[in-house]
Amino acid sequence: MTITLNTDALAHAEKLIAQGKATHDDRDEWSGHSPKAEDENDFIDEHGYAEYAKWHLGIDRSASDETKGRYSFPFGDFGTIHRCAVIAVESRAAQNDHGSIVSAAKGLLEKIDS
Repeated sequence: MTITLNTDALAHAEKLIAQGKATHDDRDEWSGHSPKAEDENDFIDEHGYAEYAKWHLGIDRSASDETKGRYSFPFGDFGTIHRCAVIAVESRAAQNDHGSIVSAAKGLLEKIDS
């Protein structure tokens, strides 16, 4: 499994921040704010995998196109970007040596916090 930065998702996240669609929640709140599996499935059914992909900073191009397993490091709830999610992304990406995703998350945090 080779996870790389999903540049389309990064651009989507930056656009959401610019539009003011970012929550300034606390570090440990993501588990309560993250979409549940049923919410993800409903979103995919309504919008497709291309839109689902835009909410994940990680992409595994070796995984099948239309599977949730292709996408990792979610940063929002399909409406807003969550600061707590970006913090979780940065932490998990650092633990797994995904440097480009760590850098992207740090940049997003700076934009959210400014």
